[in-house]
Amino acid sequence: MVKRKLVVTQNLAPLLLDQLHNVVPEWEVIAGRDQSVWKDHVQDAEIIAGWKKELNDLLTSESKLKWLQSWSAGVDNLPLETFENRNYLLTSSNGVHANPISETIFALMLGLTRKIHAYVRQQQTKTWHHANLNLELHGKTLGLIGTGAIGKETAKIAKAFGMNVLGVRRSGQQEEFFDEMHTLGELTTILPRCDYVAVTLPLTKETDKLFGQKEFDAMKDSAFFINIGRGEIVEEQVLIKALQEEKIAGAGLDVFEKEPIDDNNPLWELENVIVTPHTAGATEYYNQRVIEDILIPNLQNYVDGEKPAINLVDYEKGY
Repeated sequence: MVKRKLVVTQNLAPLLLDQLHNVVPEWEVIAGRDQSVWKDHVQDAEIIAGWKKELNDLLTSESKLKWLQSWSAGVDNLPLETFENRNYLLTSSNGVHANPISETIFALMLGLTRKIHAYVRQQQTKTWHHANLNLELHGKTLGLIGTGAIGKETAKIAKAFGMNVLGVRRSGQQEEFFDEMHTLGELTTILPRCDYVAVTLPLTKETDKLFGQKEFDAMKDSAFFINIGRGEIVEEQVLIKALQEEKIAGAGLDVFEKEPIDDNNPLWELENVIVTPHTAGATEYYNQRVIEDILIPNLQNYVDGEKPAINLVDYEKGY
């Protein structure tokens, strides 16, 4: 009898592999980051966890694949049209980043507010200077553009700082820890009220170039802009100009239109900018959360004859 196959394109700790085997003891489970481990099993795999670009060539329409579990929260870099045409079920890793990315958002906001970025630069030249430090985070207004798992965790932390939290989501539906909730259509009406604007949205047709001239013009000149969503959500040249002309106070950026950013990109040199290399979601618990919080519960549903219930992607919405 031919065994059903689950391919995981990641290196997993023995404990996590054992947990998978416990759910599907009769299946063959192939796991490893190196392509040589799984390339000969791709066509026969019923489930693949972790997308690799090499799969574009290895996975054909004749494959046995039924369900793909993305190892990332964003799925905008996957061939969604192909997946939809082949009727693949697709689930994302949305939610595993809530802790590390909310920490990064606050690290960026606090760093800019308390001039940590300026002091790090001064330390390199042994310069003892006040750097005109005068701002506080407590009691300010935070606009969270995107209220998924990351937005919710960030809002919860913000309340500990006594912040007023405004949320923006497609539905406008109220959410815990948010003082107000608004729709995307109301974005420019709330931006003038925000001292901090943090983008936590996925990249979709609706959010592509969401932040342009009109949106940055609507922001306070004392406001800080944080982007940990996707670089393409922002018109980068418009943002650079707003920073250069001090139409906004500063920015903390983990994502960019092109990654890595070019050596001549002005964002490297601007003193009111903190650049991080798309690492906001990095955490020691990443694999554990993907396996235990998403893949295993979904796998249990799947073997019981049901669709995966956690983070099932809607191809029409793009997330």
